[in-house]
Amino acid sequence: MNSPALHPELAALGILVGTWRGTGRGDYPTIEPFEYEEEIVIGHVGRPFLSYTQRTKRGGNHPDAGEGLHAETGYFRAAGPGRVELVLAQPSGIVEVQEGTIEGGAIRLGGTTVAATSTAKEVRTVERRIDVVGATMTYELWMGAVGHGHQVHLVAELVRRP
Repeated sequence: MNSPALHPELAALGILVGTWRGTGRGDYPTIEPFEYEEEIVIGHVGRPFLSYTQRTKRGGNHPDAGEGLHAETGYFRAAGPGRVELVLAQPSGIVEVQEGTIEGGAIRLGGTTVAATSTAKEVRTVERRIDVVGATMTYELWMGAVGHGHQVHLVAELVRRP
């Protein structure tokens, strides 16, 4: 079955479509620094949004390398010329609504809403800085959580797979 044509409102976001795999590293004052492997799948069904799924597992030389770490699922939405929205949910009980800009391969998203279940860790702010150049995606995820200020939490580089 062939994929439908990309919805015209998604022209700028089309650079995201595909399966991306790579590695990253994380750090935050409340945890030990860590390395991870990641896969992101971004697809479309012909409507003005892109589906998004992300999975990470522990990487590097850690004794638990290969163990699942994190997952997210959601949607990138076209929000007008040069504008983008991201809506996603995490099994940790966190829900994010972000809005921002896209200019060329640079996507900048800031949290308009971060909500959590009563058992989730406290997260106050989230920001994503995504850059796509050819078949390479790099990103930084910034957050303010569990009593600490807004700072870099994750940095990764992924490559689009055929």
